[in-house]
Amino acid sequence: MTIRLTAAALASTLAALSAAAAHAQSQTYTLKVTPATVAWGNYDAAAKPVLTIKSGDTVTVDTVLTNSPTGLKANGVPDDQIQASLKDVFANVPASARGPGGHILTGPIAIEGAEPGDTLEIRILKIDLAIPYAYNGFGPAAGILRDDFPYRRTKIIPLDRTRMVANFGPGITLPLRPFFGSMGVAPPPAMGKWDSSPPTIIGGNMDNKELVAGSTLFLPVFAKGALFEVGDGHAGQGNGESDVTALETSLTGAFQFILHKGDKSPYPRAETPTHYIAMGFDDDLAVATVKAVRNMVDFLVTHKGMTKDDAYMLVSVAGDVDITELVDRNKGVHVMMPKAIFAK
Repeated sequence: MTIRLTAAALASTLAALSAAAAHAQSQTYTLKVTPATVAWGNYDAAAKPVLTIKSGDTVTVDTVLTNSPTGLKANGVPDDQIQASLKDVFANVPASARGPGGHILTGPIAIEGAEPGDTLEIRILKIDLAIPYAYNGFGPAAGILRDDFPYRRTKIIPLDRTRMVANFGPGITLPLRPFFGSMGVAPPPAMGKWDSSPPTIIGGNMDNKELVAGSTLFLPVFAKGALFEVGDGHAGQGNGESDVTALETSLTGAFQFILHKGDKSPYPRAETPTHYIAMGFDDDLAVATVKAVRNMVDFLVTHKGMTKDDAYMLVSVAGDVDITELVDRNKGVHVMMPKAIFAK
């Protein structure tokens, strides 16, 4: 019997075999938080990688929350519950290496062979709580209701790692869904050192609560090595992140990195076990929404073989358009498209 494959089927088969071979030879690494392994408040194409890996490799990454030891102690956290790594970072990362944003990100991690025009697939294999508390805080300079709350307040919220809930207050228990608020790659060199606060084409501070363990993020590559960074751990969050913070905490995550050569994603996108996710970021919420819907239409045309007309219609009848976050200068919108509607 002769088996004939179309060019597309052959390409798909070869890609699958290549991915399987890469996985069979993959390595596992651990990246701890130290003053030498963090990028404080920025994504930068000129940054020196703290770890270089190959496609298919897995890295377990420690992160620390975005608050200071002084701030945590002032709000009632006992000194012995403040991570030594956080104290070390604050004590030994010079002011000249900080900013322009405030997030303490672990990385950058370089992927061998990654170049502009490629796509980096990040499989989020596992996310663990690193400390037994989170904080939420607001202030007069950020949040959606700045005029209503012209002062600062921080609340320490105990986390029950056995029951996976947060004890927000008397009679209020929140289920935990840990995720990393910031996952991104270096921007094009012309963008310089990108502030970690506003999400953009590199991903970054997306604050997308759907990106829990078991989900996959796809980011376009703009610089040699891609230079992935991660941080801003959240134990949970509501869509919008209205007061500018979530259940902010320290997390440890395990990630597998797969490089797709010459297959550039036009914009960050993601998948969960149940949904495809398209994103849009802009300082104007309406423009961010247009970008997210357009990116889902483009995804359906490119990956599901739909006509542009039908894809637009499908978004209207089956896609959920959600506000990701409202408070990081660039607003975020994402479109959720259920996988179950497509034939297997």
